[in-house]
This record gives sequence, C-alpha cells and structure tokens, in this order.
Amino acid sequence: MDAMDAETRPQKGQVVQVLRGREAGRYAVVIGVVEPHFVLLADGDKRKVGQAKKKNIKHIQLTHYIAREVAESLERDGRADDAKIRYALNQYLLRQERRKGE
Repeated sequence: MDAMDAETRPQKGQVVQVLRGREAGRYAVVIGVVEPHFVLLADGDKRKVGQAKKKNIKHIQLTHYIAREVAESLERDGRADDAKIRYALNQYLLRQERRKGE
C-alpha cells in the first residue's frame, strides 16, 4: 500500500479545506481522485464542476464530513451538480458555526 493509509485517503464527496494556492482557506468538495497524489476539487461557485481544480493532496486538509448526496450522485451518474456541491458546503459551514457557538 502507499504511504497513505485508507483513513487519510480522500474520498469522493468529502469536504476539504485548501491550504495552499490562491484558493487557500476556502472549502471545496472532492469530486474525483487522480492517483497517486492528486484530487479534483469543486466548490460549485468560483470553481465549477466543469472546471475542477487538480490539487496535490499535500495542499489540502481533509475533514471528517462527507456530503452523501454528492458522493451518491458521483457514484450513480459520474458527476454532480454545482447546486448540490454549494448546498453541501453551506450545510457543512452551518454545522461548523453551530459547533463554535456551543
């Protein structure tokens, strides 16, 4: 197996935070995994599904949140809508805000 184990490997539909580059600090959803060290990211707003960003996995931080609707759509149809991705990211960010407030 690679240097990365299965738990630290990005999955389709997983929300990540970009650490490097001009989009640093922004959140995105993994819409594809390009072996061995790259993922395709989209946020549904600035970075649409049709122009997904290829990013090195060393330059992102994985979260534990997987957007089920996006993951299911990617598995079923091979692609996801920008609206679903925006909705998933908004849900994740709202969830994070609620945790901060506690």
